[in-house]
Amino acid sequence: MERVSPFFLLFILILFPCLSHATSHQINTDESALLAFKPLVSSDPNNILKRNWTLGTSVCTWLGVTCDSCYNRVTHLNLSRMGLNGSIPPEIGNLSFLVSLNLSGNSLHGHLPKDICRYSNLPSLKELQLSINKLEGEIPVSLGECPQLEILDLSYNNFGGHVPTQIGNITHLKELWLNWNNLRGTIPKEFGALNKLEMMWLDDNKLSGSIPREVWNLTALLELRIKNNSLSGPIPSTIGNLSNMESLDLSFNALNGRIPSTIGNLSNLRYIWLKSNKLNGFIPFTVGNLSNLRYLWLNSNKLNGPIPSTIGNLSNMESLDLSFNVLNGPIPSTIGNLSNLRYIWLGSNKLNGSIPSTFVNQSKLLQLELNANNLSGEIPPSICNLRFLMVLFLSYNNLEGSFPYCLGNLSASLVILHLNANKLSGPIPSTFTKGCSLQSINLNGNKLEGILPHTLVNCKDVLGIDIGDNKIRDVFPFWMETLPQLRVLVLRSNKFNGAMSLVASNSNTERPFPKLQVLDISHNAFVGILPDRYINKFQGMIDAKENQTDDETKRYLSYLELKLTLKGLDQLMKRLLDTFTTLDVSSNRFSGGIPSSLGNLNSLRYLNLSHNTLNGHIPPSLGSMSLLESLDLSSNKMDGKIPGELAKLTFLAKLNLSINSLEGQIPQVGQLSTFDNESYVGNAGLCGLPLTRKCEGSDGKPSPPHVEVESDREIEWGYVFVAAGYVFGIGIFSWLLLLCPSFRYKYFEKVDDVFEKIFECFQRPKKRDRGRRVVRNQARRQQ
Repeated sequence: MERVSPFFLLFILILFPCLSHATSHQINTDESALLAFKPLVSSDPNNILKRNWTLGTSVCTWLGVTCDSCYNRVTHLNLSRMGLNGSIPPEIGNLSFLVSLNLSGNSLHGHLPKDICRYSNLPSLKELQLSINKLEGEIPVSLGECPQLEILDLSYNNFGGHVPTQIGNITHLKELWLNWNNLRGTIPKEFGALNKLEMMWLDDNKLSGSIPREVWNLTALLELRIKNNSLSGPIPSTIGNLSNMESLDLSFNALNGRIPSTIGNLSNLRYIWLKSNKLNGFIPFTVGNLSNLRYLWLNSNKLNGPIPSTIGNLSNMESLDLSFNVLNGPIPSTIGNLSNLRYIWLGSNKLNGSIPSTFVNQSKLLQLELNANNLSGEIPPSICNLRFLMVLFLSYNNLEGSFPYCLGNLSASLVILHLNANKLSGPIPSTFTKGCSLQSINLNGNKLEGILPHTLVNCKDVLGIDIGDNKIRDVFPFWMETLPQLRVLVLRSNKFNGAMSLVASNSNTERPFPKLQVLDISHNAFVGILPDRYINKFQGMIDAKENQTDDETKRYLSYLELKLTLKGLDQLMKRLLDTFTTLDVSSNRFSGGIPSSLGNLNSLRYLNLSHNTLNGHIPPSLGSMSLLESLDLSSNKMDGKIPGELAKLTFLAKLNLSINSLEGQIPQVGQLSTFDNESYVGNAGLCGLPLTRKCEGSDGKPSPPHVEVESDREIEWGYVFVAAGYVFGIGIFSWLLLLCPSFRYKYFEKVDDVFEKIFECFQRPKKRDRGRRVVRNQARRQQ
């Protein structure tokens, strides 16, 4: 008999259990579990389950299902990013051979089955990925009974409640992703048992309390991210135990105390984000040991003291953010050693001294922000060697000297050039080349002189130009009207002069300043009439839809700083809404009337024409500016009445018509009835509320006292009827006296009797007096 090979017997022994199991244990259980999931899917945009998951076919052929070759049991279920809407059935726990379940990137809702891992369900599960859904409720504590689980990803859902302490029982866990949920409470100290954990992401929840000291003993950790919670307490020195750590993000919490010097032990660390906490004290010099560090963000804390010079050892550093602290002392020259540096933010500190000339070595630098410090001296010309520089932000310092001539040569790369609030002097160089990429130029608050360089017209992408509060002496820059994207032009508080209307008339541009929404030329010496041609075509103020913000303008808006006078108050604006519009020509020498075309600026919010010599009537067309919030026409020579059309301005919150020659009654309708005395004072001819001067005349003007004549009085109909009766009686009497003889005879006879009696009465007193005198005389004789 021929001998049987032992290798053949071994093959049969291995294969037999698979064959016997495949015949005796069909995958009815797996099929039932999957078919329980199918009806709970209320939306299947691609009809994947409807067309593919059908009875009569093996589940191993269904889309998203993978079976093992030995037992034909479901080991992987991957339905990620299929747009499914529905819920997860409890039967999913019956897939006892399941190794990986991935339902991420759908719109699944409801609760995760609470017994998903209980009763020895899913004993082989290693990956549970349910991220980017709409699952809610508490995280099932039964997950602690999935002993083989290595990846647990429940991120980007709506899970609430506390983080289950039972997760600490999953000792094989390598990745824990619970970020972007609504979890609250503390981080369980039981996590300290997860000694194989490499990634723990708990950020963007509502966790509180301190980070458990057990977490700092997880020496296998590569990434620890717990940003944007409400964690408190200090960072312990035991952080130095995490020698394998590559990424640490504890930003946006309330951590306090000092940064421990032991952080220098984390030699593999590449990213440190500790921004927006309450950390204080010095930056430890041991950070210079972190030779692999690329990102160091310690901004928005309370760190003080100097920037350690050892920071110059971080040769791989790409991004350094120490802004919004209270750091002092000079900027270390060793920072020039960081040849890979692309972003540096040191703004809003108390740094002093000069800007190091060693910045010449950062040929890859894209953003240099040293604003809001106490830096002095001149801007080093070496900055001009940073040929890829996009943002230069040196505002709010004490820098002096001339505007670096070479900066104009960087205009091909520069997007943001902000040097405002310094002491720079001299002219603005005319070196802005063709292909200029600048979006924002802010030189406000310096001592710059000369004229505006016409080469700025090469900056076709510029959105904002602020030259305010300098000593520029020039005519209005009409040549800027061709800049297609210009939204903000501030020339206030300079020495601009000339007739703006004459300058505008020299232009042939069909649509000048097509997107301008902020124009401030106040506090200059412009003369002549207001430029009606421009006013007619300020499309950005006529229709705010023209000002829609796109992605290209977002960088500019993030750096926006405008000093404007709004509603009579100087304000610093750091936002520019698409709908914000203002026109300020105050404190110049404009004369003539207010053009009625101003009424076409339907989207204008703030209009200031004060402190000029404008005259004539207020145009009724101003009542068409339906969105106007502030109107200031004070300190001019306006006359006539206040037009009632202004009452249509329902959004008007500030009105100033004071110190003019207006007359008549103040309209007491709409918004006009809500303003106080200050809005109208200094107009001798105005009367009515809120002024104390009353209006007495029918024309609404203050009237002097006068004697009323009959024609001024109202008709008293009672007297009219009496007079009519009297006239009627005289007429009847006269008719009887003339035409009726018997009446006439009796009338005169009666009159004679009356006069006789009157005569007798008159004579009787005289006779009595005469008798009395006779008696008195006789008495005297007898004596």
